[in-house]
Amino acid sequence: MTRPVLDVRELTKVYGTGEATVHALRGVSLAVGRGDYVAIMGSSGSGKSTLMNILGALDVPTSGTYLLDGVDVSRLADRQLALARNRLIGFIFQAFNLIPRTTAVANVELPLAYAGVRPRERRRRAMAALELVGLADRARHEPNQLSGGQQQRVAVARALVTEPALLLADEPTGNLDSRSTEDVLEVFDQLSAAGRTIVLITHEPEVGDRAHRLIRLMDGRIVTDRRQRPAPVPAGRHSA
Repeated sequence: MTRPVLDVRELTKVYGTGEATVHALRGVSLAVGRGDYVAIMGSSGSGKSTLMNILGALDVPTSGTYLLDGVDVSRLADRQLALARNRLIGFIFQAFNLIPRTTAVANVELPLAYAGVRPRERRRRAMAALELVGLADRARHEPNQLSGGQQQRVAVARALVTEPALLLADEPTGNLDSRSTEDVLEVFDQLSAAGRTIVLITHEPEVGDRAHRLIRLMDGRIVTDRRQRPAPVPAGRHSA
């Protein structure tokens, strides 16, 4: 049996003590296979932001286990966590988080620079990632010269450039109009078809409907986990 990319077992997260105690997650378990496309939905206070932070190795659970591509994230020291975030996870945020007055290709190169990749190889891989999201012709444009949808596609390219095991997107269309939302969702569809593993946090039903699997959280628990399209057939190791 193929090892899941993401394997979460009985995660809990508790904030505060005494009367101020908040149980943000209450025993969440889920597994995401290689090449799957999963949307996690929930209203404010459902625990989806807390789960996002734990899946992104930005926070640690109070209890439970989180395996990312076979690595037990809950046992990593801070420096190891930072390496795991850089090498195993490609982040896509609602606010794009692009560096202003810096070209699209330089923004995409940034994770490779942190990883110590040589400049020529960085540029080659960054251009290939921009090509994947349909923006190779905008490589020299700065963020203020791009539409919101184009900026988010640059952010997707930046997330892809390290060949991560998991693409993790937090409300990726939250700041976009309907046309730009459709453009970005088409990119996700293409990445999914190419075998990428995607977990997307959203409150928008039309975004959740595009995923192959829809998980709903309420009060820190999974209340539904429904497959909307057939599970992918695992391909080779590269299909991250």
